[in-house]
Amino acid sequence: MEIAIILHVLAAIVWVGGMFFAYVCLRPVAGQLLEPPQRLPLWCHTLSLFFRWVWVSIALLIISGHWMIGIYGGMGVVGSHVHIMLGTGYLMMGLFAYLFFAPYKGLKEAVGAERWPDAGACLNRIRMIVGTNLILGLFTAAVAAGGRYI
Repeated sequence: MEIAIILHVLAAIVWVGGMFFAYVCLRPVAGQLLEPPQRLPLWCHTLSLFFRWVWVSIALLIISGHWMIGIYGGMGVVGSHVHIMLGTGYLMMGLFAYLFFAPYKGLKEAVGAERWPDAGACLNRIRMIVGTNLILGLFTAAVAAGGRYI
């Protein structure tokens, strides 16, 4: 059980922490200091590395989450906070899958062709989805930390 909890928490930290850093720290600085021909490839390559970790995090979250639910006796036994975490987690995963296979794919193609306006539009869609997922991730972390006490 301890291994499942550790893997689950670490995976959530990597994903949500990475979104927080990208959205709150890197985005404003890159926007101020770099022009699109420098900024957009930076984002494309940074997201490429980060998204590999997100896929690993998603796999660990699914495996460890359902492992713990099984240990506790199933969905009929766990508290409502677990149901909320599961729902928001799968919503986040769905949003990420869309982000990865649509706007991020478009970003990579546009950056490769040096179509900066198209790349900027894709990056803006990614920003909106990451912002939504960041809010969901912080909410989910709050539910995880205090949900059973509410």
